Amino acid sequence: EKGIKTLLGVPLIVRDTVIGVLHVGKLVHHRFRPEDVQLLELVGERVALAVERARLHEETRWLDELKLNFVAVASHELRTPATSVYGALTTLRARELEPDVRAALEETAWKESDRMRRLTEQLLDLSRLDARSVQVRPEPIGLRRVLEQVIEAEGGGDVVLDVDPDLVVVVDSLVIERVISNLLANARSHGRPPVRISGKKRNRHLLIAVEDAGDGVPDRLRPRLFERFERGTAGEGTGLGLAISKAYAVTHGGDLRYVPTERGAQFELTLPLD
Repeated sequence: EKGIKTLLGVPLIVRDTVIGVLHVGKLVHHRFRPEDVQLLELVGERVALAVERARLHEETRWLDELKLNFVAVASHELRTPATSVYGALTTLRARELEPDVRAALEETAWKESDRMRRLTEQLLDLSRLDARSVQVRPEPIGLRRVLEQVIEAEGGGDVVLDVDPDLVVVVDSLVIERVISNLLANARSHGRPPVRISGKKRNRHLLIAVEDAGDGVPDRLRPRLFERFERGTAGEGTGLGLAISKAYAVTHGGDLRYVPTERGAQFELTLPLD
């Protein structure tokens, strides 16, 4: 359609992988000579090398930025609860404390310790996913029971569970636990109760939805919602939960997506059952 009558192309190859094609064309019929082919192949080698260098430079820049974000977020998120736990335990060492004061300090120490536990788990998840050491082991599970255990581990509370008690699916329970616990924590932090979790089979897939009654995710944040260290408008949390959840879903051959609704935020986890 551009009027090209004759075309000569060579592959752009980097480490035995074709990353593109370089071609030249003429608007008239022309027979390219062997030396033309050799010259284009030489140029193609240089172009492939330049493209690869640019890619590596961009990857290095991205990794450096990721490392800086990681250090900043991890150090801040660990320092804050560690300081609270240390302060509470230091005060608890005093012998004369009113029962209500002691109970309040113990509650603070427990909550902040749990906060550090969650961050540590996220960092370990991140390490496993980056190293591709997560192995998916599907097995028959009672979905409602697994979700009840996740809700209980996350503190129970105002959660509506809509899952058939007899629903048995063949999936990796670890993926379910990691993803749903993160989504539940996210709904409680950024949404409003009640939180509703539903699960069902659909077209040889398992679909689990977690929704809340909050304001939903602003339009401008949605394109970056599953990126690491995306902490939203309030800048709260580590910004790792959704990124980790998405990675676990993809590792299982599924997906995690955000679904805008009229009543709040809804996240849908889809996992294959075959």
